[in-house]
Parts: sequence; C-alpha cells; structure tokens
Amino acid sequence: MSAVQSIPFVRAFDFRPGRVDRVSPLIQRLICDNPGPFTFTGTGTYIVGHPTAGAGVAVIDPGPLDDAHFQALLNAVEGRRVTHVLVTHTHRDHSPLARPFATRVGAPVLAARPPAQITHASGPLDEEEDAVFAPDTVLAGGEAIVGDGWTLGALFTPGHASNHMAFALAEENALFCGDHVMGWSTTVVAPPDGDMADYLRSLDAVIAAGFSTLWPTHGAPVTDPAPFLAAYRQHRLDREAQIHARLAAGGGTIAEMVPVLYAAVDPRLWPAASLSVWAHLIKLVKEGRARSDGAPTLAATYRSV
Repeated sequence: MSAVQSIPFVRAFDFRPGRVDRVSPLIQRLICDNPGPFTFTGTGTYIVGHPTAGAGVAVIDPGPLDDAHFQALLNAVEGRRVTHVLVTHTHRDHSPLARPFATRVGAPVLAARPPAQITHASGPLDEEEDAVFAPDTVLAGGEAIVGDGWTLGALFTPGHASNHMAFALAEENALFCGDHVMGWSTTVVAPPDGDMADYLRSLDAVIAAGFSTLWPTHGAPVTDPAPFLAAYRQHRLDREAQIHARLAAGGGTIAEMVPVLYAAVDPRLWPAASLSVWAHLIKLVKEGRARSDGAPTLAATYRSV
C-alpha cells in the first residue's frame, strides 16, 4: 500500500451550503457553495465563540466574494459581536470576503503579511492570490487572540502559501489548519509562493503540538490527528523518494515525470501534480541532491547529483 493510500481520508460528512452547524461547544461552521476539484465541497467558514446573545466571536476564513455566503454569514452572527476576523492565507477562496464582512460588522482583520509579489504560477488551480487583501493587524505567529471565553493562538505554517497562518483554539486543543492539512486530500504545494521545505517543517510543528482535532477550511475535521499526520508526512517523503529515483534513472522534465509518477491519478489533476513535483525538485536542488539546466523552473530539465 502506498503512503497516500494509507492516509485515513474523510470524504463524507453532513453539511449543506448556507446551513450553520454547531460542530463543537465553541465552534460553528458555515460552508460556501463553491465546490470544485481544489475546494472540495466548498470553503468552510468557522465562527468561534459561545452561541449566547451578545457574546463576542471570531470568524475564520470568511471565504470568496459570494453574495449568498455573505448573507448567510451575517445571519449566523446576528445578535453577537464579531471581535476578530481571521484569515489563514490570501488565496481567493479564503480571503476576499474578509474586508466586506469586517466592514459590515465593525471588526479588525488579522492575518500574516501578504506575499510581496503576486506572481502565483498555479493558473490551473483555484488558488490565485487575493491581490487587494490587506490586514489591519499583521500576525507573525505566536500571538494570542483572546475573546469572550476563548483563546486563539497564531501558529505560522508556511508551505502551501508563504503567508499561511493556522489558529489553535486552546479551550478545545483544536487547530483551524486552513489548507495546511486537509482531511479529504493531500495539500497542493505550488511554487513560487509554495515551498516544500517550509511545508515539511510546518507539518512537523503541527505534529509536535499534539492537537486533538484539526478543522480544515475544506471538508470534514480530522478527529484522530496523530496517525493521520504521520501518514500525511510519510506520503511527502515517499513522493520525494520516487522523484529522486526518477532523477537517478535519467531525470528529465517535470512534464515527462508526472505521467509516470501519477499514473494512477486522474490526468485532469496532473497540472496540480506538476506543481507539487516542482516544489520537491526545488527542495532537492537547494539541498544539493539534484541539479537543473539553469534555474529550477517548471520547464527545466533535472538530473540527479
């Protein structure tokens, strides 16, 4: 069995777009109707706080510019005070609604600093940058965001995106992990903004923290994180070993490697797979374990060292 086959993915869960579900004592979830090959069932927006009238709550990842989702989110927080709007990263399925929503409810937006250059190479993905996003408070990681009976700790988790920030809910030992870990699929790491070395370091930090539950922005929660994360990590290491073996066998371009490495995967997903292979190759070149004919670009030819 391959490492990816051993990951205990969770792909079935009870939801309906626009419906507010209380999924734990302090968490409500509202899913936008924007399903797709990279958003799964849609963007999940989380409301953190008590359900009582007047309680202060935080909203995590308001989502894309979608009128129905905007109204559903306003309805969901009616009667309570939104004290913080948090964004895990600035891909367009996560952050564009943050500013309109924050303006309407009178709350600040908190997130990591957006990338300096909006030159994302993932055209085939639903992960283009939100080029106009600007937080009111820039987070670096390590900050405590204290609310009405809840505390969220900012955990910097770059890799999927250079500005990816996860949020740990202390009262439930839970992590809102954005796209860093997803219960339904492995995470795309797409250069130039995505970085595989950063991703693996961040994954190790999440593993070391020992969370009881992971709440991804897309899909169902991961309720037994330790074996899930171990398999998730092993999949990355196995894929890197497969790529290194291809290099040792003669190397070539990414376009030549992907049909071999991803023979069992739907060819429609090969553009995303190409970006992941590229991320691994950049890491291998930096480590001196591979070389490229010039800069390690998507079109370069790669050889083993």
